[in-house]
Amino acid sequence: MTKLTIIGAGSAVFTKNIVTDILSLDKFKKMEIALQDIDPVRLKASHKLLDVISKKLNAFPKITSHINRRESLTGADFVQTTIQVGGYKPSTIIDFDIPKKYGLQQTIADTLGIGGIMRALRTIPVLLDIAKDILDVCPKAIWLQYVNPMCANMIAINNAFPEVKSIGLCHSVQGTAEMLAEDLGEKIEDIEYLCAGINHMAFYKKFEKKSNNGKNEDLYPKLKLLANEIVNDKKVSSRSKNINHESNKILHEKVRYEILRRFGYFVTESSEHFAEYVPWFIKKNRQDVIDKYKIPIDEYIDRCESNVKQWEELEKDMTPIYNQPLKRSNEYASYIIDGIVNNNEITINANVMNHGFIENLPSNCCVEVPCLINSNGFFPQKIGKLPEHLAAMMRTNINVQILTAEAALTRKKDHIYHAAMLDPLTAANLTIDEIYSMTDKMLEAHGNFLPKFN
Repeated sequence: MTKLTIIGAGSAVFTKNIVTDILSLDKFKKMEIALQDIDPVRLKASHKLLDVISKKLNAFPKITSHINRRESLTGADFVQTTIQVGGYKPSTIIDFDIPKKYGLQQTIADTLGIGGIMRALRTIPVLLDIAKDILDVCPKAIWLQYVNPMCANMIAINNAFPEVKSIGLCHSVQGTAEMLAEDLGEKIEDIEYLCAGINHMAFYKKFEKKSNNGKNEDLYPKLKLLANEIVNDKKVSSRSKNINHESNKILHEKVRYEILRRFGYFVTESSEHFAEYVPWFIKKNRQDVIDKYKIPIDEYIDRCESNVKQWEELEKDMTPIYNQPLKRSNEYASYIIDGIVNNNEITINANVMNHGFIENLPSNCCVEVPCLINSNGFFPQKIGKLPEHLAAMMRTNINVQILTAEAALTRKKDHIYHAAMLDPLTAANLTIDEIYSMTDKMLEAHGNFLPKFN
């Protein structure tokens, strides 16, 4: 019987989606699912939620709940991590509030920037403890690692525990492909694409409409025409029938369509994320630029508040779950498990160390590339060289990721400052003295959630 252990199962909505995906498949309706979380209240609620889902899907899995992590890992074939160290309160609020006092605004603050650096520093030690447990308890298990900041986390894991079979997963590649198909009025099943880069900054080298005659249609010319209309606030032409120009989705994607105009390729992560990975969109005392590109400052704070409210409502009454239609999502976890257990071969995009897969990115960075999945495991595919201007932009983020992982592994405080000074958004808005002062205040504020640095 296949066993999946979910560490951080109290993340109820994500746990619900992944388990729904798996139990939708006939061969996994009796599989074993171990739920682990440090919060017994959330753990109990997640277990109750999965009981509801199992009944709706006519599935009979063996579901167990655990506070003890090593106990939950016994016999696991797959391990999934969805943890958030420090939580919304106090850590996420700290990551936004202190930078704001220095005039540094953020949108999500979980992948790069000073917020992403701090999240990595408090998350990596826990992930390394999990890696050690996997190596001790279930060394053959495949680790489906979903926790951000993805690249810094994966660099640290692979440096400390290279023998653990870890693969970093995100939904930005397949999610953006679906969005672009919709923007162009196409069906995603008619689209063929090739995407590579780093997590949240991968680019579609190819985005085409399939053809029966073997000559696919390159959809980039249409996307570039659409980009001009969106960025310049022109009325979107009728060729893109699915677009509502007044919708928040399109308005909030102005950053990514601008990047397409300037760099020639479309990037995978949303505009609210991407705006804080580069120095051009979130500028101190430039509200006009923020307004032009519809950048939602403090977006993650709003999301967290919404999630807290959703969780409280779900905890009181799970009746809405009974009435919700359940269908398989585009998250990769179930496809990987199915591919490995049942040899249903599939290619997905995943995050792995760059062992020659992208030639013009550093060998000690984490890259997001197509990976072949089958009964023998997962196999990253060689891409070769990316267009040099895209690789150059990625390297500005890679610098921060490598230094952050190095700080977490060596406990050298200097590397935290180095990472913050080299971060594109932070460097574009603050002086060196301001960066040092802000970093010190954030390290102090996070207190017990961080290890001691030398």
